Amino acid sequence: MPIATLTPADLRLTLDPASLGFADTSELIEEPLPWIGQARAEAAARFGLGMDQPNYNLFVLGEVGSGRSSLLKQAMHEVAASRRVPPDLCYLHNFDAPERPLALRLPAGEGRLLRQSLAQAVKTLQIDIPQRLDGQDYKAESDRIETAWKQNVARHYAELVAFAEARSFSLHREEGRMMFTLVGKKGQALTEDEVLALPKARRSEVEQAEQELRAEITRYIEKTQPLERAMNEALAALRRQVVKPLVERELQAIRGGLKKQIKDAAKLNAWLDALEQDVFDNLELFSGGEDDEDRLEALQMVLARYRVNLVVDNGGLTGAPVIVEDNPLFRALFGSIEYQSENDVLMTDFSRIRAGSLLQAHGGFLMLHLRDVLADPLVWEQLRRFLRSGRLQIEEPGVSFSPIAAVSLVPEAVDVEVKLVLVGSRDQYYELQEAAPEFARHFRAKVDFADSFVASADTRRASAIFVAHACREFGLPHFSAAAVARLLEESHREAGDQARESAIFARTEAMVMESAAICRARGPGLVTVDDVEAALAAHAGRHDYPEQRLREEIAEGDLMIALHGERLGQLNGLTQIDLGDYRFGLPVRLSSHAYAGEDGLLNIEREVELSGPIHDKGVFILQNYLAALFAHLAPLSLNASIVFEQQYHGVEGDSASCAELYALLSALSGLPLKQGIAVTGALNQHGEILPVGGINEKIEGWFRVCEAAGLDGSQGVLIPARNRRHLMLSPRLVDAVATGRFHIHAADHVTEGIELLTGVAAGEPNAAGHYPHGSVLGHAQDALLAFRRACQMQEHPKGPRRHFRAGEHPHRR
Repeated sequence: MPIATLTPADLRLTLDPASLGFADTSELIEEPLPWIGQARAEAAARFGLGMDQPNYNLFVLGEVGSGRSSLLKQAMHEVAASRRVPPDLCYLHNFDAPERPLALRLPAGEGRLLRQSLAQAVKTLQIDIPQRLDGQDYKAESDRIETAWKQNVARHYAELVAFAEARSFSLHREEGRMMFTLVGKKGQALTEDEVLALPKARRSEVEQAEQELRAEITRYIEKTQPLERAMNEALAALRRQVVKPLVERELQAIRGGLKKQIKDAAKLNAWLDALEQDVFDNLELFSGGEDDEDRLEALQMVLARYRVNLVVDNGGLTGAPVIVEDNPLFRALFGSIEYQSENDVLMTDFSRIRAGSLLQAHGGFLMLHLRDVLADPLVWEQLRRFLRSGRLQIEEPGVSFSPIAAVSLVPEAVDVEVKLVLVGSRDQYYELQEAAPEFARHFRAKVDFADSFVASADTRRASAIFVAHACREFGLPHFSAAAVARLLEESHREAGDQARESAIFARTEAMVMESAAICRARGPGLVTVDDVEAALAAHAGRHDYPEQRLREEIAEGDLMIALHGERLGQLNGLTQIDLGDYRFGLPVRLSSHAYAGEDGLLNIEREVELSGPIHDKGVFILQNYLAALFAHLAPLSLNASIVFEQQYHGVEGDSASCAELYALLSALSGLPLKQGIAVTGALNQHGEILPVGGINEKIEGWFRVCEAAGLDGSQGVLIPARNRRHLMLSPRLVDAVATGRFHIHAADHVTEGIELLTGVAAGEPNAAGHYPHGSVLGHAQDALLAFRRACQMQEHPKGPRRHFRAGEHPHRR
């Protein structure tokens, strides 16, 4: 079919503002913001968030700026609002094993109540217990017990003294020890020398008496120690009897204050019983003087055990929690244990346990970004263990590597029911699938956000609602319908498709803010289409320096690009340069040479390792297509080369394969190519031209180069016909086409393009596969025949040797 020259109407989609159904975006402010063009992702998100079974965590994949995070947050809050409030989580002192604090789940709000009630009960006991122990009844009974004990001890002591005196010993106490001394007949104590001066028989009697006294002292101690223990036990029982009503009253008030049925009721009651026993065991610390610092310090240490460490307080929630963890460090995500240095030892207790995001999100939703999680291998490994077990053990991993000793603490592990929402890119998702196969089992809900979507009246209205909400959120002036239409056209441009809009709404949001800023600088009123155009131009002006500099090099002749006339074996191809924040197109000269030989086609970029695999693939396809065109001449006697001139940073992609073929055919046929027409398009093995990416940037890049040099009506581009629906060209370029100063041609097959570039028919093969003389392929066929004869002459020379180039024949001079 003949080549098509596109009309201005083919070059871009232009929206009629009246078709949008509103005058300005203030009319849309009350309409809810939908999931624009993301029906599949929305259904997947609703499914995953609604599944209560384990392992139905969500993996959200898509491009940055597609709304994947904000829309999932919105959905998470909607689902969480209909769910019950999860319980609080407390950590309590373990009276049996202090290094293993107990975890306690309480209904939402009950943790705060327990903490307050227990704190008040401790204050009350600190006041009431000393008062009871200072009361007359307690003092009278304790005095009676102590008096009875003293009397019993005194009786036994009198018996011991009489026993000693009967054996001529005086007995007395000195610093808690029993001391005895031998006395003479006159009652005076004998010195050591006097004792040694006694007769031998008397000394023997004294030694025997001393042994008997020592034995009696031992019996005395054995008799009085149980009495002391009995007294202490009686006093303790008395204190417990006096205080017990107080303690039971306060603890019963705590038990009664927790009115809701709780899962851990038995654990709480057992802990309160242990607390009660601990109070009884330390009653002596509650009474004493205010100046007894050691007692007060010991009392405070005991009372510290009666506190409640409320690590998760859900009392203020009305639904399930929704947490977005933007800084998933180990401590922030899994919780931590704080330590304090005391005498070169790291000390801690249950009150220093802190909950992380996972514990806080129990019963609800937690959003993480995969890139953040993977940044710390320790975090990723711990998360994998949590996903496998569903239990969380709070720990402080760095303590084991501390240069000083540390008191260890192993809090009780708890079951955590949380719906994880992991946000990442498609590449990350599939890389993770391969690296961690068990990952897919835990993230069964895949939420895939589209990069673009088919445009319709509904999606355009939804996009306008998005603009309205952005204006309200950022306090911006509203947009006119014409301004919104221009934003929608730019969305089609971003998608590179007249039928599809871009789903990367972050770009639209940025353009809304930039257009509104220009509007405000102009004065009050709605944002107009001129403001949007100015914002687009300003954005390009902030990013297009590299493009501008390369165009200047072309204009100055440093980069050699021919814009007029015809050249043999030379053509301008089109390439796209993507800088991340800006994309632009630029022409690049391709040149080719062909001569007789047996080496075939040489891709110079490949030989010097400046080409990527996709470009190499395109050249191989070109080579095979060329061989197929001249199969009747096989094997070809050809040496040919193709090169991208003045390209020093590598070439990738197959969009230049058509241009490479045209340059090679020109070199073979001896027919020059029009330099004013730049070419882009990929080639398949049947000669069909395949669509390429970045078509708008490539066309506009060539247009700007030609415009700077002066448009003379002969310039244009040759593009694949299959790229027609991808055209969203600038209004300035469309105007140039409308006035005939620039042309855009579209071809389905490479033969159509070669006719445009040479002005000569491509040529159709006859039954024998030969091409007509005078056609492009006929000229190339003649050259290949000449190459064959030349090669044969080289192999069997009968006269002087001569080299033949393309377009030159042995019988011609």
